[in-house]
Amino acid sequence: MTNHSFLTLRFRTALFLFGMSLFCFALSAVRYYFTGTATYLFLNWNLFLAFIPWCVGTILAGWKNQPRGIFALCLLLGTWLLFFPNSPYILTDLFHLKARNPVPLWYDLIVILSYAWTGLAFGFISLFEIENLLLRKLHPFLVGTISTVLLFLGSFGVYLGRYQRWNSWDIISEPSPLLYDIGERIANPLSHQQTWGMTLLLGILLNMIFWTMKFMKTGTNLTANFNQLKK
Repeated sequence: MTNHSFLTLRFRTALFLFGMSLFCFALSAVRYYFTGTATYLFLNWNLFLAFIPWCVGTILAGWKNQPRGIFALCLLLGTWLLFFPNSPYILTDLFHLKARNPVPLWYDLIVILSYAWTGLAFGFISLFEIENLLLRKLHPFLVGTISTVLLFLGSFGVYLGRYQRWNSWDIISEPSPLLYDIGERIANPLSHQQTWGMTLLLGILLNMIFWTMKFMKTGTNLTANFNQLKK
């Protein structure tokens, strides 16, 4: 891919994601305008956090054009992994859904699902970029395995955020309590069945969505190639 094609693709992707984010913001703003309550305005902050791994993924996408310092690369990958759970986290904001007059329940459902899907888009597109980076050095099967594991790690991160109320930056501000909390769940899995139940099932769901998107992309490419052969 030429540098011009690379920039064009990134611009189109950014424009599309910006449009999705703008739609989400408009939904919450309209709700606030007519009700005067800030019930779902917090979703904008959650979406911003989901935006961070996409930014890191975009930087990594152009890594071949950047200095190849291993420290900088590890720092970017670590930052991506820390913030990646914020992308699927918005799915759990469905817990806040309930009837709130005078807003119809269906409207609030669309609000939350719009934010959740946009957050997933930020996260999954960034994971595609991570895959492209790894494919330069690793076998595709191994890269797919790594992606699957990363999605389960993201699911575990969602649990830590939703139920233990840890944030991505707590690894810096409160590393000892966070690492103790994680270590306790790993050392005594039977005492934390909710942790591993949610991690397993949400991880499977995220993998279902991610791999569906990949297979749809593969099917589209195969169709395009077949049409090319027919011409």
